[in-house]
Amino acid sequence: MAFVSFVGRLLFASVFFLSAWHEFNEFGVDGGPAAEYLRPKFDVFSNHLSTHTGVQVPKQVEIKHLVAAMVALKGIGGLLFIFGSSIGAYLLLLHQAIATPILYDFYNYDPEKTEFNQLFFQFTQNLAFFGALLFFVGMKTSIPKRQQLRKRVPKPKTT
Repeated sequence: MAFVSFVGRLLFASVFFLSAWHEFNEFGVDGGPAAEYLRPKFDVFSNHLSTHTGVQVPKQVEIKHLVAAMVALKGIGGLLFIFGSSIGAYLLLLHQAIATPILYDFYNYDPEKTEFNQLFFQFTQNLAFFGALLFFVGMKTSIPKRQQLRKRVPKPKTT
């Protein structure tokens, strides 16, 4: 059972780890294609956030630093998750909680457009990843640590 669990964690984390590896290889000086894709999405999200909640996001945010943080969260979190660490799951949860509403902003599109359907599908897929990570963390904390079995010394019988 432990081997099957390891293979499952390996397959699950490969989505994050391979994505981080791909973004790391294309990072370059300015953050690469991920930064180009993220900049308009981040601007729309920060405007949307400030309009609806009044929270101001700093305008001086370097997108290449955000991309580097995303790569670090996915890479380190995926690697730790493969070995069954709850810290890895928490890092991946943090990445999912931050990146999902920014990258897959289906709520800014008309439901009749094809972009809406594509972004909504990716958003729900990331919600499923989030749920699987929550399930892992919940199962990890609900199973008590195995207590070492102590051999009981038989009591001498009295006659």
